[in-house]
Amino acid sequence: MSEIKVNSIKGVGSTDAAITINNTDGTCTANITNNLSNRNKIINGAMAVKQRSSSVTGITGSGYYTADRMQLVLANGGTWTNTISTDTPDGFADSYKLDCTTADASLGADDLVVFRHVIEAQNLQDFAKGTLSAKSFTVSFYIKTNKTGTYVLELLDDANSRQVSKSYTVSNTNWNRYTITFPADTSGAIANTNAAGLYVTFWLAAGTNWTSGTQQTSWGSITKANRVNGLNVNIADNTSNEWLITGIQLEVDNTGSGVATDFEHRSFGQELALCQRYFNMHADGTALSTIGLCGSNGTYVFPVITFPVTMRAAPSLYLVTGSNYFIIKGGVSIECQVIAANVTSIHTMEIVVTVSTTSGDCYMVRTNNSAARLGFSAEL
Repeated sequence: MSEIKVNSIKGVGSTDAAITINNTDGTCTANITNNLSNRNKIINGAMAVKQRSSSVTGITGSGYYTADRMQLVLANGGTWTNTISTDTPDGFADSYKLDCTTADASLGADDLVVFRHVIEAQNLQDFAKGTLSAKSFTVSFYIKTNKTGTYVLELLDDANSRQVSKSYTVSNTNWNRYTITFPADTSGAIANTNAAGLYVTFWLAAGTNWTSGTQQTSWGSITKANRVNGLNVNIADNTSNEWLITGIQLEVDNTGSGVATDFEHRSFGQELALCQRYFNMHADGTALSTIGLCGSNGTYVFPVITFPVTMRAAPSLYLVTGSNYFIIKGGVSIECQVIAANVTSIHTMEIVVTVSTTSGDCYMVRTNNSAARLGFSAEL
């Protein structure tokens, strides 16, 4: 029997090993860039799930507007339209697009425009952050914008008051994939809970209170002025500015190579279920039966809704309501108002609906306006 003994295997002309072999126990580490499952810590990185809307105009404040799990954070910084766009790199159907509609060319010291994704702490345990075995973080993403220059990507561990930032340069107006690897952090263990564990933050504009220090490219304590030093663009400075992103991936850099693997495409059903842990749109539009048979005491009905997946925490109501937006159907149609959550858990919510009815009768709650919305939010 013959055998080959090597320490590593490299491609011709490559300085990095494709396979590294442990001389003691024979195990190996492979630098693989093909599709392996459960690598991506970002939920909805391809912007496929958009339960709230596909387009929102006149945005001047912070919130989740279109793509699930993707948050726009504004402190002044102009007015925006946010759409899910079909302008994408090959292999993707959707991107998150920001269009500036009212410019802010002179930012105040504390102003900012930020796009971010918040990751649940218990989903980050394999980074071993806060231990001697800590792993580095590799983030990859596709961006297209007319506003070229130097941008900043930040990882923020707010619970431990630690952060790290790195710059990247957008040099043309095409779709490009960018890869940034952040070092391991042997301080500040991320708790194994359902709270916020990591903020992945794309800085698009920032005032001097955020930029006037020295960029912290290794993990350290949070100093506000150091967080975005290096940013030299203001995406809000002109109404011609637009910014698109898709294919966001954060993965454990197990090999230490800093090489991003291919984007992990999950099925739409998988991605939707992951999103519904944080937000579930129960009814969107008109003539939708939101709740089945429910009893009345003459003034209120108390329907119970079961969520399609277990939510991260007991959610709050997400409502868009107005005159005659909701009705109850019994023998006749009667206007009602969904007003509050009465009893809620991670599995179900009992809702209070006001209406003048006959005590003891059963009714069905239905939407009655195309703008009506009823959902449940347990966002981080």
